[in-house]
Amino acid sequence: MNLLHILAVLFLPGAWGQSSSRLGVVVEAKNITLPVGSQAVLPCHSPRMVWTRDRLKDRQRVVHWDLVRSSPEYSVERLLDMSPGAHQRVYNGFNKGRISIPVSSFNDGNFSLIINNVVATDRGVYTCNLHHHYCQIHQSVQIQLNVTKSARKEKRYWDGDKTVFVVLLGSSVGLPCVNRRPLWRDGLQEDQQQVAHWDFQPPGVRPDGADRLVDLYASGERRDYGPVFAQKKMSMAEDAFSAGDFSLTISDLKPVDKGLYSCHLHHHYCGLHERRIFRLTVEPAISTAAPRILQNDEQKPSTEEVEGPRVVNVILPEHRGYFVQQLGYILATFLLLAFIVAAVIVLTRRRKKRGLEYDLRRSERGSMIGGGETLLESTEMKACNQSSVNSDYKNNLVKERDMAKDCNKDFDGKLWK
Repeated sequence: MNLLHILAVLFLPGAWGQSSSRLGVVVEAKNITLPVGSQAVLPCHSPRMVWTRDRLKDRQRVVHWDLVRSSPEYSVERLLDMSPGAHQRVYNGFNKGRISIPVSSFNDGNFSLIINNVVATDRGVYTCNLHHHYCQIHQSVQIQLNVTKSARKEKRYWDGDKTVFVVLLGSSVGLPCVNRRPLWRDGLQEDQQQVAHWDFQPPGVRPDGADRLVDLYASGERRDYGPVFAQKKMSMAEDAFSAGDFSLTISDLKPVDKGLYSCHLHHHYCGLHERRIFRLTVEPAISTAAPRILQNDEQKPSTEEVEGPRVVNVILPEHRGYFVQQLGYILATFLLLAFIVAAVIVLTRRRKKRGLEYDLRRSERGSMIGGGETLLESTEMKACNQSSVNSDYKNNLVKERDMAKDCNKDFDGKLWK
């Protein structure tokens, strides 16, 4: 049973949304589970579907024009209003006979405001407001009126937010406000455009193959389909449109009653199309019979200590990739440690290599310095000998040449040794 509940939660939203655009907006969806033999009440309430006939000649539809001035100070003024069952009412005596809207506004949907003999104080933003209190619909249109003294400056344009009229002082102008929806016009039978109906979709049946259970109209007409209503198994309130309660009651539940029930509310006059869906699951009845105790059996008080239930809290990660994320953290840590060890090894080897090169260069420099000192000593000795020879044999070029040869021979011999 738990598996069925899980599958219902996973796949029910998709089934509900398959034909929502075609059958209406789904405003409510519930799963209801009840035992066999019980009574089910599927709630379906909507105050917007309450049928209240207007005995005051349709005062529920109202149109009114307002003027907003920003200079010399901000102010809002109600100019006039009108409903189908009453004459238009002008609030300022100065505007009586000067401003008006067509008398046939609620017949043809033309609520434009006509202003005669425009004055400088007419400058401001005009708002046309349409209210339908029964359908709870409110619409408005804004138009800005500017007054000029030059006929060349008269124009009409759109400023990105609203229409702007620039009119000549003393002329007449009509500010348009047209809405030809049937909602705002007479000649409609509202009670024939309100209908509520229930559909039943057994398991495995497509939405377009659902069975119609009942149709209920605001006029009082009712159409039952199938034997379930004739057998008093399903029922709806007789005053559904008076109370706005279209709930469906199902008595003596059986396994064949499980499926998808949908309440459709259509108010074509107000443009209302809503749908409420309930998935009903019927479970086997729970046995509540108390165990029988024989007369000869005496119930002895139990002295054994009853062990309370053990509760084990298991915290499961919400994200499916939680373990993969933790494994990634561990691998990243190991890679970082390996990189640090490799860097230490490489730096140590480089330092050892530089130390060996430094020792070799130092030894080579020492040997070169020793050889230079030997040569220096020998040359100094010969220099001394030459100085003595030169002092003994002055002005004798031949003798000096011979002595130089002898010195070179002796120096070469020492080098070879």
